[in-house]
Amino acid sequence: MTRAGESSPNYDPRPADAPVDILVLHYTGMRGCAEALDRLCDPAAKVSAHYLIDEDGTVHALVAEDRRAWHAGVACWRGLRDVNARSIGIELVNPGHEFGYRAFPEAQMRALIELGRGIVARHPIKPRDVVGHSDVAPARKMDPGELFDWQGLARAGLGLWPDRIDPGPAGETEALALLGAYGYDTTDARAAIAAFQRHFRPERIDGVADADTAGRIRALLRQAG
Repeated sequence: MTRAGESSPNYDPRPADAPVDILVLHYTGMRGCAEALDRLCDPAAKVSAHYLIDEDGTVHALVAEDRRAWHAGVACWRGLRDVNARSIGIELVNPGHEFGYRAFPEAQMRALIELGRGIVARHPIKPRDVVGHSDVAPARKMDPGELFDWQGLARAGLGLWPDRIDPGPAGETEALALLGAYGYDTTDARAAIAAFQRHFRPERIDGVADADTAGRIRALLRQAG
């Protein structure tokens, strides 16, 4: 894993009492790495991330982990509204849904796993709190999207993946209660359900709270303890 030497000016101090207990994964949604670096390092853009990983596995360290990078925007996870204050943000170079969304290369995923393992070793980040931008901002974001290998990441020790579909009541009311217990902001019900499916059931993303969706949430809650 190569670390390049760029840095971003777009950060501020973390609150003194805020633990770093969330890891948020993004895609850049831009045509290439150079364009993404330019934006993340542009003071006028007012956006950044702690790390950027190119498709060839090169890691760019942009903001120190003890500082608050500006990557999540208006977001919420487990009732926490200032996600930036408590998170590490990693951007993955990928054109995204606007510019030709594609699968994430093996070299990029290997670099992410190596980097992510180091991050969770340094900070009290539980597996359930390894999330995507779409998980913390379901009404606004789709990244890293349905082609991201969340299951493989969980096998590598980063995040969770449902080990089965637990039976129980289905329906929107039930699913939203389960999603809220897991960590999602359910203000926009359909967006929250779709965000969960994009992460944990990428083969069908319809925003419908069916028994399969509810069963996967139950399994994750059981696994999370």
